[in-house]
Amino acid sequence: MSGPFTDADAVKFNQAIATFEELTGIDIQYEGSKEFEASISIRVDGGNPPDIVDFPQPGLLANFVRDGKVIDVDQFINSAWLTENYNQSWLDMAIMEGPDGPINAGVWHRVNGKSLVWYPKAEFEAAGYEIPTTWDEMLELTEEIALDGDPAWCIGIESGAATGWPATDWIEEIMLRTTSLENYDRWVAGELPFDSPEVRAAAEKMAEIWFNDEFVYGGRAAIVTTSFGDAPAPMFNNPPGCWLHKQGNFITSFFPSNVMPGVDYDFFYLPGIDPEFGDPVLVAGDLMAMFNDRPEVRAVMSYFTSGASVQEWLAAGGAISPHNDSDLAWYGDDIERGVGEIILNATSLRFDASDLMPGEVGAGSFWRGMTEFVAGTLDLETAMQEIDRGWPDR
Repeated sequence: MSGPFTDADAVKFNQAIATFEELTGIDIQYEGSKEFEASISIRVDGGNPPDIVDFPQPGLLANFVRDGKVIDVDQFINSAWLTENYNQSWLDMAIMEGPDGPINAGVWHRVNGKSLVWYPKAEFEAAGYEIPTTWDEMLELTEEIALDGDPAWCIGIESGAATGWPATDWIEEIMLRTTSLENYDRWVAGELPFDSPEVRAAAEKMAEIWFNDEFVYGGRAAIVTTSFGDAPAPMFNNPPGCWLHKQGNFITSFFPSNVMPGVDYDFFYLPGIDPEFGDPVLVAGDLMAMFNDRPEVRAVMSYFTSGASVQEWLAAGGAISPHNDSDLAWYGDDIERGVGEIILNATSLRFDASDLMPGEVGAGSFWRGMTEFVAGTLDLETAMQEIDRGWPDR
C-alpha cells in the first residue's frame, strides 16, 4: 500500500489493521510519503503501482481511472453491502469515468467533517445564548451577539500562498445548502460557471455575515490579513472577543493548549438553509483504490468497507468513520464522536469542491478571486468571471 499517512497517522493506521493481519495472515505494508502525489504518479505511470493506494484527493485518482489503471471494486464487493454500510453520497463520490464507462473506483476508509461551528461553551452558556438549528436562527444569534456589543464571528483567510481557501469552504457549504447535488457536481466539473446565479447567490449569502463589520471580529478589512489558524483565538479571550468560528475538526490543534473540549469549547452543525436540501455535510477523506487484482488484495479492500477497519483508530483519536456499522462508543474523543455522529446523520455529503477542481482553479483562481472579493478589490461579478477564466480550457 501507498499513501500520505506518515508519523502518528502511520502508527495509528498500522495499529488499526493489526488484528486483521493476525486473523488472516495477510501482511499489509504501508509506505507513507509527504510527497505522495508526485511519487504515486511516477510509480503508476512506470507500470509499478502498489496493490492499494490511499487517495486523499479524489481528483488525482480520477486521472488514473480515466487512463484505465484502476480496478472496479464492484467486480468483487457486493453492491448491497456498500449501500447498507455507506451513505449513498459516499458511493456516488467513488464513481468515476473510465475508458469503458463509469466504475466504482474505491472505498472510503477514514474521513473528516468541515460543516462545524465552534464556540466558547462556558461563556456561551453563561451569556444565555442558544445553539441555532436553522440558518435563520444562526443569523438571529449573530444579531443578538452584535446587540450585546460583540462581533459574533471569528474569520480569517490568510494562509500564505494558499490565502483564500477558508472562503472557498464557506461557498461550498452554502452551495450544498441552496442548490441541488447535481448543480454542485456540475460546478465541480466546470459545467456550472462561477458567474452563475447559483454561485453568485452563495457568495451573497456569505457576504451577509462577512461584510457586516458589526458581525466580524476586526471587521471585513481584517479577514484577509488574519491567519486562519489565529482566527479563533479571540474566542478564548476573557471575555470572548468573538463567539463563533466555522472550520473543520482539525482547527482544535490551533486552540490554546490550556482549553478543554466540552468545557471551554464545543461545536454545533452548520445549519441548513433551504429545507429542500436537508442537512448536508462538507467532507474530506481517504479513498482506497485497487491497482493489482489478487485474492489477498480483494480481502483487504473488502475489510476497508467495515467500521472494524478504523475501530482502533477511532479509540486512539485522529479519525472519523464513514461506515454505518461503526459504533459511536468506539470513539476515544468526545469531539470526534460528535463529528462522527453528524456525518452518519447527514442527508447528503460532498467532498470539498476546490480539492476536486483542476489545480489552476481549486488552488488558484478560486482562492485568488475570493480573496479579492473579500478584500473589496473586485466586485462579485468581476471576481466570479476572473475565477472562471482560471479553467484550463478557457
